[in-house]
Amino acid sequence: MSECLACTRREFLAAGTVAAVGVFLAACGGDGESATGPSKVNLTVTLASFPALGAVGGIAQVTTSGTPIAVVRATASSYRAFSMACPHQGTTISISGTGFRCPNHGATFNGNGAWTGGERTSGLFEFTVASNTTAGTITITS
Repeated sequence: MSECLACTRREFLAAGTVAAVGVFLAACGGDGESATGPSKVNLTVTLASFPALGAVGGIAQVTTSGTPIAVVRATASSYRAFSMACPHQGTTISISGTGFRCPNHGATFNGNGAWTGGERTSGLFEFTVASNTTAGTITITS
């Protein structure tokens, strides 16, 4: 800041504040993923390909076009699907026990996609799931 050698204290503090706000805003940016989920998904999942979905409460990660999706077996005959993009910054969350955790800021979510702790944020984006018991598949759409 050689040009600031003759600046006033007020000018110096103003320039420092602008720089700090810029750093803060850059840190708040995501990794390019949408925090609300992908715009269009139409994915058919063969349940037998994911052994974790064999039991109620089981969670499996499936991917379509690079979009990570978590499928949760909610009951003996129903499934739920959530975007694995954290609603806070879009970071890909991890499956953690019977729920999820954001590795960037520690937000946790239960198997129903609801926020349960850590950095305060909204719940996970939920997709529509249709089951085809005859074919042993589910179709995930947004």
